[in-house]
Amino acid sequence: MKKINSFHDFIYMYIEGFKNLTWGKPLWIIILVKLFIMFAILKVFFFPNFLNSRFDTDEEKSEYISKELTKTPIINDKNLLNESD
Repeated sequence: MKKINSFHDFIYMYIEGFKNLTWGKPLWIIILVKLFIMFAILKVFFFPNFLNSRFDTDEEKSEYISKELTKTPIINDKNLLNESD
């Protein structure tokens, strides 16, 4: 068995493997369509650009982010009771 020495060999192994499959091309098409749906379509509809829609300048955006990152979580008795179970 040949040892894989480089990234090129690793990629070549997968390319040759898919070429020899009878279902190789349809699988790649399904994978690419799925990636397109996940990154292009879902991002546009479900992940709007929150900062650009609420703030005008970079300073306002950075101030909001720093406040959110350093905000202390609110702990109440209900949370403490659930953690002890």
